Amino acid sequence: MPALVAGFRKEIPMKLAAFAAAAVLVSLLPEIASAQAVEDPVVNACKNTGLLALQERSPDITDLVMDMESLAISKADTKVEDVAIKTVILGEAYIARKEKTGKPDRFVCLLGDKGKVLLTFFTAQ
Repeated sequence: MPALVAGFRKEIPMKLAAFAAAAVLVSLLPEIASAQAVEDPVVNACKNTGLLALQERSPDITDLVMDMESLAISKADTKVEDVAIKTVILGEAYIARKEKTGKPDRFVCLLGDKGKVLLTFFTAQ
């Protein structure tokens, strides 16, 4: 019987260590998944509207790539005159011209009620 108890005591720390390692890995999964997750609908709305606006001015623009790590998405509860601003997005985006992407541009996107894009603004850094 003492041999069984001694073996049992050795198994408990091993099982606890395995459980702790598994718990740490599981806790990291949401962060890993969020980095690879599908873009937020408000980001997609800003991207699509911004791309259309840029293409109106310069037809050689083929794509707009948002730098997801640079984005700051902030909820807002303010107005510009009578227009409600509900979300503000700041960040960097790469403007692709004929499959070539240059340096990132800074952008601002304002969204109103129901996620309607009110303004997209791009400026060189």
